[in-house]
Amino acid sequence: MESILIKGGRVVDPANGVDTESDVLIEAGRIARLGRGLDAPSGSRTIDAAGCVVAPGLIDMHVHFREPGSEHVETIPSGSRAAVAGGFTTVCAMPNTDPCVDNEGAVTFVIRRSKAAALAHVLPIGAITVGRQGEQMAEMGQMVRAGAVAFSDDGSSVADSGLLRRCMTYGKIFGKPFISHAEDKSLAGTGVMHAGKVSAWLGLPGIAAAAEEVIVERDIRLASMSGAKLHIAHTSTAGSVEIIRRAKAAGVAVTAEVTPHHLALTDECCRGFDSKFKMSPPLRTAADIAALKQGLKDGTIDCIASDHAPHEQEEKEVEFAFAPFGVIGLESTVPVVIRELIDTGVLTWPELIAAMSLKPARVLGLDRGTLAVGAVADVTVIDPGLAWTIDAARFESKSRNCPFDGWQVRGRAVATIVAGQVKYRLG
Repeated sequence: MESILIKGGRVVDPANGVDTESDVLIEAGRIARLGRGLDAPSGSRTIDAAGCVVAPGLIDMHVHFREPGSEHVETIPSGSRAAVAGGFTTVCAMPNTDPCVDNEGAVTFVIRRSKAAALAHVLPIGAITVGRQGEQMAEMGQMVRAGAVAFSDDGSSVADSGLLRRCMTYGKIFGKPFISHAEDKSLAGTGVMHAGKVSAWLGLPGIAAAAEEVIVERDIRLASMSGAKLHIAHTSTAGSVEIIRRAKAAGVAVTAEVTPHHLALTDECCRGFDSKFKMSPPLRTAADIAALKQGLKDGTIDCIASDHAPHEQEEKEVEFAFAPFGVIGLESTVPVVIRELIDTGVLTWPELIAAMSLKPARVLGLDRGTLAVGAVADVTVIDPGLAWTIDAARFESKSRNCPFDGWQVRGRAVATIVAGQVKYRLG
C-alpha cells in the first residue's frame, strides 16, 4: 500500500479540536503523522492541498442504492462511485430494496458487494420489521451479527406503536440506533407536497407538517420508555426541531439529521410542477429552513445526510402528482451546504465537518470521523473556492433526478481517500 502525503491544507478535525494548516502523512492505510514541513517518503504520492480543507472522511448515514432488486436505477458500485465523487468515504444504505434487507443474508450481501466495489465503505441498515410491513419484528440480532449498523423501516413509519415499542425494547441490547421516517400516513394521505399556500394555489393535495411532527413526538416518547437510541431522519419542519430540542433537554437519547434540499429549497420550487422537487418529506417553507439552520447551529440537529434516492428518468418525467418521491444528492451535497451554511455564516468549517463526519460516526458507533494519528485513513480534501456548475448528466450515479442541476456553485471534493487508498481525484 502506497504512502500518501497531503501537503499544506487546512486540517479540520473536530474530534481533536484541530483547525490549522498542516501536512498529513498516510502510511499502511492509517494516519501516520501530522505537522508542517513533512517530507514525502520515497515512492509516496503527494497531494497538494493548498487552499483546501482536509477533513476526516465524510459520512452519509442515509442513502438508497436500490440493490438488490432495481439495479437498473442504482447499484452498490454505481452508488459508491457517486459517494467518493461527492467526498463521502462511508455511506449507510437503507433497507427498502427488493427483497428488503431484513435478514442476515441480505446484510451479508450488501457488505460483500461493497467490498467487491472497493470504493466507499457501504454499511447496511437493517429493517425494523419483516419486509418493512410493520407487522412482525425482524431478526435484529442476526442482522447486527452480520454487520448492520442501525435499524429503520425508512420509506414508511412503523404505524403500530405497540410493535415499535417492543422492537425498541428488544433492539436496545445491541446498542444500534433506530432511525425514524417520521410520517403519519393517515395524516399525509394522498399528499404530494407541503400543505400550504403553494399547494392550494397549484391545486395539489398537501402533506401537513403535523404528519411529521406527531410521529417525531411519538417515537421520542417510545424511545424514552424503552431506553433505545433514536435518530430522526430528514427532519423538515420547525415543529420537529422544537420537539427534538425539548427531548434533548430532557435527556432523551435522540439525534437528528437534515438534508441539503431541506436547507436550500422551499415549496415555492414546486410551482413549475417539476418532479425533481418532489421528495419525502416534502419541501417546506422559508420559516422551516430558518428553524432547521438554527437547529444545526445550536446542536439540536446533529448530522447532515443526503437521502440520496435515485429514480429512473422515465419515472420522474410524468405529472407531478404521479411521480415517485425522492432526489439524488451524493454528488451535490458539499457545494450546497457550503452555500447554505458556510457562506451565510450559519456554521464554521469545524461545525460543518462535525455534522458530516464526527457526529454521524458517533450516532452509528463507528470508529471513524477523526484524523488522529493511528486512525484509519479515511480523508476528504475539499476545495471550498472551486467554482463549477452542477451537471447531473455527468454524475457517477446512474440517476439524474437532482434538484440542483444547473446551479452555479463553489466548493467540491477534489480527493477522496478510503482506508489509505485514493478512490477519487477530480480530473
